[in-house]
Amino acid sequence: MDDLEASLIFLAMCIPFFIGTVWAVLDVAQKNFATFRTKALWWLVASVPFVGFIVYLLFGMRKGRKTGT
Repeated sequence: MDDLEASLIFLAMCIPFFIGTVWAVLDVAQKNFATFRTKALWWLVASVPFVGFIVYLLFGMRKGRKTGT
C-alpha cells in the first residue's frame, strides 16, 4: 500500500465524521434548549471530533426545539 492509497483511505474514513460533526454543531445552533448553559454544553459535546456528534445524536438531539416552533 503506497502513501497516496493510505491517505485516500484515511480521508474516506474521516469525511463522514467531519460531516456529522458539522451537522451536529449546526443543529445545536438552530435549536432552543432549556437554558443557554445547556445549549453551550451540547455545542461543546457536538464539537468533539469523531464521537461528539454520535453522543449528540443519541442523547441531545431530541432535547432542543427548532426555533420558530
